[in-house]
Amino acid sequence: MDLQQLMTFCTVISEGSMTAAAVKLSVTQPAVSQQIRNLEGELNVKLLVRGVRQIRLTVQGQLLYNYAKKILNLTQKVETAIQTMSNELEGSIQVATLNSIGLNLVTPIIGTILNPNQRKLKMGLSYGTGSEVIEKMKTKEVDIAILPDLKEQYGLTLPGYQSQFLFKDELLFVGSGKDSSLPKTISIKELGLRPMVAFKNLFPKFRYHLYQIATQNKMELQSPVFESNNIGTLKRIIEVWMCWGFLPLHSIHKQIRMGRLAAIQLEEMNYSMNIKAYYKIDQSEKTQRIIDTFLMMLQKQHHLS
Repeated sequence: MDLQQLMTFCTVISEGSMTAAAVKLSVTQPAVSQQIRNLEGELNVKLLVRGVRQIRLTVQGQLLYNYAKKILNLTQKVETAIQTMSNELEGSIQVATLNSIGLNLVTPIIGTILNPNQRKLKMGLSYGTGSEVIEKMKTKEVDIAILPDLKEQYGLTLPGYQSQFLFKDELLFVGSGKDSSLPKTISIKELGLRPMVAFKNLFPKFRYHLYQIATQNKMELQSPVFESNNIGTLKRIIEVWMCWGFLPLHSIHKQIRMGRLAAIQLEEMNYSMNIKAYYKIDQSEKTQRIIDTFLMMLQKQHHLS
């Protein structure tokens, strides 16, 4: 049993399938399957059960998953500590992003960056809608912004900032995992069968795309009964109420894995978007070192989420 096997195993669980894990890890699906078979062979237990909706963990698989997450997180902290120990980070950076990305990907790494060895480092983190973060970028209030592709989602480019691709994310249509009557697949004409909830002003291109498909199908979309830019609130409402909505995959891995949320296939559409880091051009050497460390850890955190 090695770290690569544990990483592959955790990715299969977080992504929900061998195929999706292969895409995220940039390997073939047979290679992922082989690693899981090797892991089961070494431990002499069955770790996964293929369910109707997605892969499920056996009791032994759940135990391994709990330990594997701790091992991989500890490995990440060790790597970061070693890489930064001999080169103390110094300066300050301001990070701005969406609530969902901040809570699920950024916040978990803040404590690792601000370790006792980094006494000259200061960080700030703020959440907002895409438009609010963009305004802060325009006024140079932030050093790093983590957002969906600006040109793709908002139709703009910002001078003075360069970008780095982080990961590809999907918007999944989900309902409560506790609802036994929840369909596995629906057409867009059935969206009005239940109340809809939605992110508020976060993904404008997605909304335009959704309304285009609705128009092509000669139907009128109902307005959401509830909107929020707080991902935690939206997840809880969908879990306990008979409603549904689109949520970003990076923010609901855990809820889907635990059966609290369930993905529903929308026949007429799939939607994905590129998540990028935007940071100022011509940073000082000290600030650029902070940015490089932050982005390295952010990408690792996404693989662990």
